[in-house]
Amino acid sequence: MEVNVENVRSQMRKGMLEYCILSILDKQEAYASSIIDTLKEAGLIVVEGTLYPLLIRLKNQGALTYRWEESPQGPPRKYYGISEDGRTLLSVMDSSWGDLVETINTLKQ
Repeated sequence: MEVNVENVRSQMRKGMLEYCILSILDKQEAYASSIIDTLKEAGLIVVEGTLYPLLIRLKNQGALTYRWEESPQGPPRKYYGISEDGRTLLSVMDSSWGDLVETINTLKQ
């Protein structure tokens, strides 16, 4: 059996992106390019085509807010922030992540 390591990594990362986005925005507001840069610095390769649908979905769920701000370089930027509902969701994700890590560690013993 040949395993496509990059495909496996990609699928695992996709499942964690919403959690990562909320974690980033829990620290401070950010615009899309800044979120992508932060994810890339952490080793998650994300393109705008992947990020924008997630931001829209989280906004539509009430987890994110946004505001427009003038930019010194180019058009205004849309800054995303986490809402109270988003903080609740992040808290649930934190707990779920801890449970998942514990379960995996138990299974690997």
